Amino acid sequence: MERSLLKNILIISILTLAFLFTGFSSTGERAPEFRLKRIIIDAGHGGKDPGTIGAVSREKDIALKIALQVGRYIEENLKGVEVIYTRKTDVFIELKERANIANRNKADLFISIHCNATGNKGVSGTETFVMGNKNFESNFDIVKRENSVILLEDDFEENYEGFDPKSPESYMMFNLMQKAYFSNSLSLAQKIEDDFTTRVNRKSRGVKQAPFYVLWTTSMPSVLIETGFLSNSTEEQYLNSKNGQTYLASAIYRSIKAYKEEIESM
Repeated sequence: MERSLLKNILIISILTLAFLFTGFSSTGERAPEFRLKRIIIDAGHGGKDPGTIGAVSREKDIALKIALQVGRYIEENLKGVEVIYTRKTDVFIELKERANIANRNKADLFISIHCNATGNKGVSGTETFVMGNKNFESNFDIVKRENSVILLEDDFEENYEGFDPKSPESYMMFNLMQKAYFSNSLSLAQKIEDDFTTRVNRKSRGVKQAPFYVLWTTSMPSVLIETGFLSNSTEEQYLNSKNGQTYLASAIYRSIKAYKEEIESM
């Protein structure tokens, strides 16, 4: 790994942690109170990438409908909060660009919405993921395979400043950047899963950690929500219904509102 990458990561990590834990500026003055002003809503997949496919529906379509509804609730009820969508139509957006949209706009929160699937049609339930390296070694082959696509990009060595998707050390260093946002991401994820269970009566499979690319490369608290399994016929019917999408979007919105109130009161 090049020294420039290590240096940049360490600088960002130290400054971010210093701000979060002290709340003071470099001049010794109290930092301005934090306000959640900008949220990125990311509808997973799109265009040529359908995501998981059920008997009668596709992940990209359901994720988009829920994402747009979450955004509408925020726009209508959380005054002063701007919503930016990674996509509002059925278009393909690269994983790197999804994170870039959030980073370019200096977002305060990134929420990616998806549907799940598995070979076991009896499996059901919601899951919300945060970036983490728990069980990293057992998952590394999957992580390496998914992220090695950057090696096909032009000038990847320059664009990624020496990051090697085949090197465990690369991931460990980048994890330093995410530690500053872990507790906030975890707080939001738990609120989402709790609301799914208590208010929407969905089965929760819990809050989990995984090195998803969009969570790994966003420079703000981030979560990835699996709203249910399209491979389960009963759950697919719910996810494909207007009521189901409304209830899930409402739960996500309520969790964002509670998260906003929590962090702004600290």
